[in-house]
Amino acid sequence: MLHKAQKALVVSQFKLVVLLLGASGAARAEGARFPGFVDINAYPILTETRSDNYLTVLAFLKLSDRLHYFSLNNLGTRKGVDGAPDKSVIYTEQSIRWQINKDLPLDLTAQFNFITGAQNDRHRLGIRWRVSDTKAFAKFFKRINLSYSVNWHAVQFDHEAPNVWQLEHAFAIKFPSISDRLYLSGFADHTFNQDLPEGFPSRPVVGEIQLGYRLFDKFYAIGEYRINEYRRSDVDNLAIGVQYKIGW
Repeated sequence: MLHKAQKALVVSQFKLVVLLLGASGAARAEGARFPGFVDINAYPILTETRSDNYLTVLAFLKLSDRLHYFSLNNLGTRKGVDGAPDKSVIYTEQSIRWQINKDLPLDLTAQFNFITGAQNDRHRLGIRWRVSDTKAFAKFFKRINLSYSVNWHAVQFDHEAPNVWQLEHAFAIKFPSISDRLYLSGFADHTFNQDLPEGFPSRPVVGEIQLGYRLFDKFYAIGEYRINEYRRSDVDNLAIGVQYKIGW
């Protein structure tokens, strides 16, 4: 069950997404003062297990040249234990990123995660290195059309031990020599020092790799490989679906 505070937060996030979608038309017509995007992904086909995310909504807003907001919201199911029915799961991740200096590829970050159930929330502070924006590497990454960053969530403040920390990798690559409609993107979260039950990996990984192809206008066909080492069965999954992305 979701706590009242979690429910309120989730409702507010989806209201924000709706407002961003509604405002995007005017923003495109008048010139976007606050550029951003909303990215809706629906997965009617989950090949390995149905107890996984079937809807993902991403939102991004550039509040200033150095201050950015990012939101990830997942709807899915969790497999019931000992024959119990599957349960609905809502996961929402809210991030604020502030560039330390306009000439440096470094951002201070604050991330707030909320997930269905008691003692599942995570709140982290860290520093993000946009590797592909680093002057020494920028030409190479631009040549291969790759964007890559790593976020060191150095400080975690919630019910877990204070020495828990995480590395978050994110990438996106385009293939203009093949087709300007094709892309590959993904992330990997690598968590350290958690007190986990016996049988869990000592440094569990949660990650996704998404291959997308634009069909027409703002609609894409997508395929996604997922790994979640917090699940003791059905660790891997393959999702196939559609994406609608609107930017301004």
